Amino acid sequence: MVTDYIVVFVTASSRSEAEKIAQVLVEEKLAACVSLMPIHSIYTWKSELCREDEWQLIIKTAIRQFEDLEIRIKQLHSYKVPEIIALPIIKGSVSYLSWISEETQTL
Repeated sequence: MVTDYIVVFVTASSRSEAEKIAQVLVEEKLAACVSLMPIHSIYTWKSELCREDEWQLIIKTAIRQFEDLEIRIKQLHSYKVPEIIALPIIKGSVSYLSWISEETQTL
């Protein structure tokens, strides 16, 4: 199934970093909306078990914006390998999906 809309998950090291990334993505119309929430992550990095408090960005955007969004996140992010995972929105309110489309239109 092909969809025009995605949700992208990105983790950040701090609230200020998450807010900075979110603001730039929305201002540059790479995302219609970014929700932020604190999380606790457990993962392996370079063979070491890590436990970190992080911030989760939940980015709502159009799939056509993914490549530019990924590039911009990598430019802004402090992690060497930031999480950038896109999941398709397979169903949604027509009015909400239309709003995503409108807010991610570039001139």
